[in-house]
Amino acid sequence: MKAFADFWRRYRKNRAAVAGLVLIVLITLMALFGPGLYPVDPFDMVGRPYSPPFGEFPLGTDVSGRDILAGIIRGAPVSLLIGVIASLVATVVGVLVGAIAGYYGGFIDDVLMRITEFFLTIPSFILAVVLVAIFAPSVVSITAAIATVSWPTVARLVRGEFIAQREREYVQASRALGMPDWEIIAVQILPNAVAPVIVVSTLMVATAILTESGLSFLGLGDPNHMSWGYMIGVARTALRLAWWMTAIPGLMIVIAVIAINLAGEGLNDALNPKLRER
Repeated sequence: MKAFADFWRRYRKNRAAVAGLVLIVLITLMALFGPGLYPVDPFDMVGRPYSPPFGEFPLGTDVSGRDILAGIIRGAPVSLLIGVIASLVATVVGVLVGAIAGYYGGFIDDVLMRITEFFLTIPSFILAVVLVAIFAPSVVSITAAIATVSWPTVARLVRGEFIAQREREYVQASRALGMPDWEIIAVQILPNAVAPVIVVSTLMVATAILTESGLSFLGLGDPNHMSWGYMIGVARTALRLAWWMTAIPGLMIVIAVIAINLAGEGLNDALNPKLRER
């Protein structure tokens, strides 16, 4: 509890980070409880197409007469789910690759880093488009594609942390005691390298949400699930006729991404030992 109290004391010094955290909590609450409070199916044609906001429908309707507010509410959990799961998968893969490469070095490091660099040489968004197009657009394929293009960044970060830690006295003492490699990696080194990984993983959620939005705008979103990116993709043919169809879900994406980035910066300030005394 004392460690958490110290962390929260450092975190709340960054007012922008606290504001970002509040926004994330509000968006999460909307995703959890919004469908029950506003039980309208976002795929139902409930009104006249192109109805403007603040009329019969609070945020208007889209090109098919579907309620935009219902889409915003039902799209929140899908967008957040894709971002969080893709970030978690990318983090797990990146930590495994980076930890093994950084700890063992030599030939293993060379092979794993060449694979990592191969993924880094391909523009991430283009690779995501190709992967989703190959496996057909769905929440699973979109999440997997985003995770596939995101893990190399985590791997390089973790590798650098392990290289810096592997010759420290506590690691040498663990080896002298006969501790197995997997225990040294998971129990001794990883906890000392986890702070920057947490920060990068948090910021990766925002990048994943943006990537999903870009894929949906190109028509590669899951047609069976409503998301903010899908809403923008559907309305791209009416950009000049009905601004609200793209502006409202676009604003939600901007708010979510800015909130996550602010929260991530706060995590960096709170977890970075060089900034703790500020």
